[in-house]
Amino acid sequence: MSFKAFIGGIAFSASLLTVNAAMAQTIVAADGSSTVFPVTEAMAEEFQKANPDIKITVGMSGTGGGFKKFCRGETDISNASRPIKAEEQKVCKEAGIEYIELPVALDALTVIVHPSNTWAEQLTVAELKKIWEPEAQGKITNWNQVRAGFPDKPLVLFGAGIDSGTYDYFTAATVGKEHSSRGDFTASEDDNVLVQGVAGDPNALGFFGLAYFEHNADKLKAVKIKAKDDAPAVEPTVENARSGKYQPLSRPIFIYVNKKSATEKPAVAKFVEFYLNTKNAIELVKEVGYVPLPENAIEAFKQRFANREIGTGFTGSKIGVSVDDLLKEQLVY
Repeated sequence: MSFKAFIGGIAFSASLLTVNAAMAQTIVAADGSSTVFPVTEAMAEEFQKANPDIKITVGMSGTGGGFKKFCRGETDISNASRPIKAEEQKVCKEAGIEYIELPVALDALTVIVHPSNTWAEQLTVAELKKIWEPEAQGKITNWNQVRAGFPDKPLVLFGAGIDSGTYDYFTAATVGKEHSSRGDFTASEDDNVLVQGVAGDPNALGFFGLAYFEHNADKLKAVKIKAKDDAPAVEPTVENARSGKYQPLSRPIFIYVNKKSATEKPAVAKFVEFYLNTKNAIELVKEVGYVPLPENAIEAFKQRFANREIGTGFTGSKIGVSVDDLLKEQLVY
């Protein structure tokens, strides 16, 4: 190889590096919760219409899987259906990853059955515990074991995978301990798998976020939930989640933004600002089936991002959180 060709090769390699660096600056990588996925995907689609030079990639590896990638610096944004855990905070800290926590909506976690199910129109939290607690494995296998009067039919269970924030929240709200449940159920971080499973089995019961139910309401039935035996049975709806009536399965959902990405990658900052735009934060969140935060909350979280305020205002899943409860804690930390 001639010296001239060698130098030319170096110049070509350097130019490739420059191009690759420029491309990296215009790619925003998000991953994590399948529950938050529809919100971030909707935001990305609308954003890219106005900003075709910026590419948003949105993965769906579950809240826990998303935080693993995020704390390794592999993503700019982590979608989460629960707050970041202490052990995840530690991993991020050790890796030098600082994050901005942004609640983006409220979800009504929905218990679903097959449309032909005429007996489980409503369930109590105590009955959900009876079905899902670890001690139920291999024992509570029939619908008539859940409640006297239910039919003698097999109980077929579908639920969020153990890497899912939905699994963490559901177990905390029903069983009383996060990440504690029977193991003999069909689990998936992909809610579409759960939709297909319950829709395909008349004896099935499952759970996932409200948006997935609303998008599949023609082939599924939502179960009304009674917080206590003597409480009213409440339907999972946007209105009931906002008012705080739907308990204990209403919960906030989040995005976590890498502070370095937000500071050094203009594309990330531009996308998050679009995400927090009041019109988008209300209309697009409603469009995908979740509960928008009030305007004063959106403005406060918009300011939090503008100030690049890092850290978390949560110490774990908040069971039975209404919008008002959420704001009282979040707007002051």
